[in-house]
Amino acid sequence: MDEPSHPHHRPLARQALRTPRAAAVAGILFAVLFTISVGLMRLAIPENIARADAYTWLQTNAGTVQFALMLMPFAGIAFLWFIGVIRDRLGAHEDQFLSTVFFGSGLLFLAMVFSSAAVAGGMVSAYALDRETLETSGVFTFGRFVIYTITNVYAIRMAGVFMLSLGTIWMRTRVMPRFLVFLTYILAIVLLVVINMTAWVMLVFPLWVFVISVFILFVSVRGDGEHAK
Repeated sequence: MDEPSHPHHRPLARQALRTPRAAAVAGILFAVLFTISVGLMRLAIPENIARADAYTWLQTNAGTVQFALMLMPFAGIAFLWFIGVIRDRLGAHEDQFLSTVFFGSGLLFLAMVFSSAAVAGGMVSAYALDRETLETSGVFTFGRFVIYTITNVYAIRMAGVFMLSLGTIWMRTRVMPRFLVFLTYILAIVLLVVINMTAWVMLVFPLWVFVISVFILFVSVRGDGEHAK
């Protein structure tokens, strides 16, 4: 004789179905916030760090930079949720070696982005407190090079490693369609090889996260519809 269903079982099952959808939305949120934040900073801060008057952006665009920096922590929180949904979709098929590379590179990417943002925020605050000292001490030039190096040399390459390891996991487990795996490999190589051509290449990563999150959201919604029938 079948046991009667417990009244608490249905909410738990419904919650399990909604978890991938909520995390996929977090991935989309990361892509939007990160793109806005990076885009505003790229527009506000001159890309040519060799210019003698490069510090003038602190006079005219400090408010824009501060707003962009305010968005970055929320983008980072959403990115952690995105990592969570990826691991949730892997489930028992998760490879410990590749998952370690995937998880570690994701955290390193986030830590480096936060470090770069913190340096930029420190420069804006220092300029507001003591403009002359910042312009004449060499701290400004040093900070500009630190931001550029952390972001365009280290952080974005960690994003490429994140994508390569995740693409390999998807190739082995087949939890994602093959066209998304190939797309992941191609974009990861772009981040690893041609990043020094332009700082705007960094936006390839949030665009990729957006595409993956939309696909996961679509699969989750379609799965809920099939269960409802």
